[in-house]
Amino acid sequence: MENIIYNELIIRGFSVDVGVVYSNEKNASGSYSKVAREIDFIASKGGRKVYIQSAFALPDEEKTMQELRPFSLTGDSFPKIIVRKDIRKRWYDDNGVLNVGLMEFLLDEAIV
Repeated sequence: MENIIYNELIIRGFSVDVGVVYSNEKNASGSYSKVAREIDFIASKGGRKVYIQSAFALPDEEKTMQELRPFSLTGDSFPKIIVRKDIRKRWYDDNGVLNVGLMEFLLDEAIV
């Protein structure tokens, strides 16, 4: 699915990079360490930038938090999108992240 999204972004004329953001998290010994979190795609075109995560499904809260955490660490207000295979209708969550189905993402160029 990530390859499909990547190829679609390239076809639409975006420059695509992988993003890494860092957070300080408490480890098992109780001390804090820096942990890298990946953003699947940072799509740029002109002055626009969009963060995109690819998730086949988000069946539980743990998986949802895993996908959303990197977005909260960016420190900016560029649009954030999760492309999912398990939904048909797009919607925004409480944090302003667009959840959109894979087919709708591929067919509607206005999403990005």
